[in-house]
Amino acid sequence: MKKDVRKYGISNKRGRQQTSLDPFMPQEGLKEPSLCMTCKTVYQHKHWTLDPEAYRKLKTDPKANWINCPACQKIAAGYPEGIVTLSGSYLWEHEEEIQRILKNEEHKALAKNPFERVIRSLRDNDKLVIETTEKKLAEHLGRVLHKSHQGILNISWSGDPDICRVNWERML
Repeated sequence: MKKDVRKYGISNKRGRQQTSLDPFMPQEGLKEPSLCMTCKTVYQHKHWTLDPEAYRKLKTDPKANWINCPACQKIAAGYPEGIVTLSGSYLWEHEEEIQRILKNEEHKALAKNPFERVIRSLRDNDKLVIETTEKKLAEHLGRVLHKSHQGILNISWSGDPDICRVNWERML
């Protein structure tokens, strides 16, 4: 029996199978340096960063390429890859604390990956629905909330396109 030795990555370069199906990620490399007009992220050395100092230096560079980064495109299009639904009477009794925890985790994630952002947070009857630009951020928010406040946590990866759905519930 022959072992499968194919390599998998985000591009189909050299016969690799494409694993990232994000329609907002460019398939080819971008012109460097590229600056996002909306959130001030910087693309250079084939990497996106949220570096205010680099942005300040590069914004006057005539060679700079001005674009909207993939995360800003998702936010403008209202394209969530993760949906976190919080419910239960406990949520509303501890809403301020829970919102603070979620906001802190969003800031930590943004420091690591400038594409992990909350698109919007809205109240739908007795539920709080949070939409995220990345699947992993939605999963992370659910796990952090479950770790700090227990409750019932369900995570599912389904749909076309693939969306991470996180449901957290806790009654008093």
